[in-house]
Amino acid sequence: MDYEVKFDGYRTQIIIDDAGVRLFTRRGLDWDVEIPRSGQRAGELEAESAIIDGEIIVLNAAGLSDFGELRKAITSRQHDLYFVAFDLLHLNGHDLRDMPLEDRREILQAMIPAGGRIQFSQALLASVLLPA
Repeated sequence: MDYEVKFDGYRTQIIIDDAGVRLFTRRGLDWDVEIPRSGQRAGELEAESAIIDGEIIVLNAAGLSDFGELRKAITSRQHDLYFVAFDLLHLNGHDLRDMPLEDRREILQAMIPAGGRIQFSQALLASVLLPA
């Protein structure tokens, strides 16, 4: 069994389509006004269209997501923001929600270049979390 890391950030969806790249909160608020740089980075993904579910985060000095630092970074340090992607809902005109999550995540991971501000959320194996 695998487990996903819980990040302390803002749940966000990246939408890539003919209108460009847009970011929306879980409640449907348009994030493009608040954090336009993240949308620009999403344009680098290899997709004609997509809906990617994830979380906008910022890391503290210990390398952990930090909500307090995130709120500050949105207004003054957008270069410190990361989008951590954990699910791919639509890709190039195809609704993927009926596919197994593991398959969607495999496609998503292949789309995201390493080392950028858009990161793939790696699952943790239960054997790593539980004592032998």
